[in-house]
Order: sequence, then structure tokens, then C-alpha cells
Amino acid sequence: MGSDVLVLAEHAEGELAESTFELIGKARELASAWGGQTHVAVLGAPRAAGALGGADVVHVVDHPAVSVYSPEAYERCMLSVLEHVQPKLLLLGTTTPGMDLGAALSVLWDAPLAAYAVGLVAEGDAAVATCQIYGGKLMAEVVLESERSIATVIGGSFPPSPGRSGGAGSTCTDEPPDLGDLRTVVRGVKVPEATGVDITAADILVSVGRGIQSRDNLTLVEELAGALGVPLSASRPIIDQGWLPKAHQVGKSGQKVKPRAYLAFGISGAPEHLEGMRDAELIVACNTDAGAPIFDVAHYGTTIDLFDLLPELSARLGG
Repeated sequence: MGSDVLVLAEHAEGELAESTFELIGKARELASAWGGQTHVAVLGAPRAAGALGGADVVHVVDHPAVSVYSPEAYERCMLSVLEHVQPKLLLLGTTTPGMDLGAALSVLWDAPLAAYAVGLVAEGDAAVATCQIYGGKLMAEVVLESERSIATVIGGSFPPSPGRSGGAGSTCTDEPPDLGDLRTVVRGVKVPEATGVDITAADILVSVGRGIQSRDNLTLVEELAGALGVPLSASRPIIDQGWLPKAHQVGKSGQKVKPRAYLAFGISGAPEHLEGMRDAELIVACNTDAGAPIFDVAHYGTTIDLFDLLPELSARLGG
């Protein structure tokens, strides 16, 4: 039985995702418990290998077909690395590539998959994954006792700092498998138009949800954000309506934020939204529904109608 743990490094234009370091740190913990090593696979971004000091071995697979994410090409390359390394556990992010590859490699590599994991611990020779089900409403403990297993991990579940250094740091170049007969080819990548707003860098965020009721009412939260001199963010319903650009979205399908203060108005607190903001240092929520899930994570909350509260707050701040 193998004892190593393999991580897939995710990147965009050669820049590594923060989730990669979160996974490497956890991989080191698990591999140490099993007496193994931490391996990281980097596809299509050889220059990124130098930033992976937390790995014992970095496997670089370079080919034009994997310079950007392509499911079919990535599947073949990852299966080749898996057959080379023969790890006990493969860790992937709960991202578009991770969800694609987790399911596909579970079949191709013949390994059980624990999806939406938020916790992983070693218990003897097994890994025990704590996984979200029903959108995070329930947690399930999954014991991975197989000789080889896969887990897709939700971003932010583990700290990134342990994954940045401490490994042996050797790099090897793995020959790519045959990619000459791919049935799908990525012709280009369309990047959303920049808005000049980076909600992930803000110390304070004013955030709004469907409780604002209409696009015209957004001026109320915009005035408060302006008075505070901070960006305006939103839950998914606001983005889906087209009332704010995608760059303003907080949540599982948007941005993960960790501001010093997160002020939520008219946000019910769906699990997908909480995943993106629950690590804020201070959460203040306003919702007329006293049973709204947002109050489960809020440090302070009120059921005052936001249409009464927002103008008063803006006036106090001189907005």
C-alpha cells in the first residue's frame, strides 16, 4: 500500500491558486502520518514549480494542450502522473478542474471519491474526510480505507501557510502521454471585463442580497459604501439579476473574502454565500427574518428593516 499524497497545482496564466498551498499543507500532514512524501503535479506551467517549496517532489508535465485547463488533456496527464507516483491519496480543489477530474479519475484510476471535503485527518492507515452534503446543511464523515482514494476539498478549509515551505523541493519532468488525438481543443479563454474593484483586498465590505428587492434600491447600499469609502459586494441573486458585475459576487461561485468587517444587508445566508465570507473578522447582519442562517455566523445582528436602517447609517456617516 502506498503512503504518498499527490496534489494537483491549479494555476491561471502561471500564477498558482491559493488553494494549491492549502492542499499541500494538508498533504504534508497526512503523508507524514503515513510515513510518505508529498508530491505535486504541475501541468502546463513549468515556471510555477519553483514556488512549490512545500512539496517533496514536483512533477512537471509540459505540453501546449495543458497550458490552459482542458478536461480531456488534463485527465490523460493526471492519470499518467498517478500511475507513476501511485499515491495513497489524491487531493484536488472543489473547483471547475477539481470537480471535473475528481469524478473522471475516480473511474479511470478506480478509486473512491470523497467530494466537498472540509476536513481530512489520518486515522491509522485510513483517511477520514468530513464532507458537506445538501449544500452544506449536513456534514458526513467518509472513511477512505481503499489503497488509493481521491478527495476534492473546498477552498479555505485549511490554512495555506504550512504548504509554502518545508519540503525537499526536488523537481522532475514527466513525459506527457499521447495528446495527439484529443477530441476537444481549447481555442481561447474569455476573461471577464475588469471593473477596477477587488473585493478580496478590502478591509471592510458592504454587501447586499435579495432583500434589497429592486435595482433602484441599490442606491441605498451604494450610499453607505460611499460614506465608508469601501467596495460594494453582493450575494449571487443580485449578480444573476445583472444588477452588479460578477466581480462583486461573494460566495462559492464568486469570491472568497476575509475583510476585517463584513456588513450584510438583506442576505439570508445560503451555504454557498457563507462559504465565501464566514472567515471575516467581524460580521454584522441585517435581515428581518430572525431565523435567517446569516445570524448563525454573524457576530452582531439586527432584524430592523434595511430600508429604515441604511438611510440612518448613511446620514450618521455624512453620506
